[in-house]
Amino acid sequence: MSLEVGMEMESLDVQVLTRGLYWLGSQPIWLCTVISTFGSSPRPPGTMMVIRNDGQYHGSLSGGCIEESFIMLVTQGALQQESEVVRYGAGGRLPNKALPCGGVVDILVERCLPGTESITYLQTLLEALRGNYSLLKAITPPQACKALTKIAFVQTPQVTHLGSEIHITLSAPMTVIIAGLSNVAVFCANFSVSLGFTTLVCEHREGERASLAYELSAGVELINEFPAKYLERSTCHPATAILALTHDSRIDDLTMMEAVLSPAFYIGAMGSINTSTARKSRLLRSGGVNEQDLARIRAPIGLNIGSKTPAEIALAIMADIVRCKNGKEGHPLAHWDN
Repeated sequence: MSLEVGMEMESLDVQVLTRGLYWLGSQPIWLCTVISTFGSSPRPPGTMMVIRNDGQYHGSLSGGCIEESFIMLVTQGALQQESEVVRYGAGGRLPNKALPCGGVVDILVERCLPGTESITYLQTLLEALRGNYSLLKAITPPQACKALTKIAFVQTPQVTHLGSEIHITLSAPMTVIIAGLSNVAVFCANFSVSLGFTTLVCEHREGERASLAYELSAGVELINEFPAKYLERSTCHPATAILALTHDSRIDDLTMMEAVLSPAFYIGAMGSINTSTARKSRLLRSGGVNEQDLARIRAPIGLNIGSKTPAEIALAIMADIVRCKNGKEGHPLAHWDN
């Protein structure tokens, strides 16, 4: 499998570090991380980009607003410290390079030279992004990072400033696990990939795989296994959403029974109010789910945006996942007609 094909199934941050490791074999790279934003800014703290000395890059710091001028700093040899902070916007290093949105962005730049030390450093960061723990990176510019510490899982990247020391937490990216293929599931999976989430679809039924799998985007990982069996043997981290979207009670019920045993922050099943009520009764009778477990299951799933078509229902579901991820209030879907 080529580097490009393998990276299609990875989150953007993992892609950035993977590309950086690949380039480090023969040349220096600059690892750039957004550490502060003020006012309007298109990318949040923790966002990463990697640049090599000929200007090639992977990732994004601003959605296209500042990348060109930032790459110019690298290619002109202006960023030679082991680490430094570059500001864009008011009071920044390039006063004529203001963000169109009027915001201010601070970017931590780390210069990594080819060699074992830099390779080990990026590999350790990658392990955190692919694992079930968070990593605390402590760095004091202009020095290189001297401390990487495993910590309890943190759902979203965080950046804090302790005087001149910068603390950055890295965690595995948002993961969406979809139990079974359906028209709604296909749209959910494709939306999920577009949002930059690691996306897995478990589908053991040959008929559904034959009729729907071709509609999945390249970034979706399709697993030929009964969904509950996959959840039973796999390890979910707290930034995981588990969705049952088949209308097959055996698949959906068993998925929910395994999902509530996980630390997933979002668990949901598709169906009308009547269907959801009947499912909850079945789960309680099974003896494997209690009232506290049921409270974690969002059913009917999704936000109440008047969804009718599969694409609209998927949009409501993914919007609810994003809402929960970002800690915002919202209103659940009132009903689903089928």
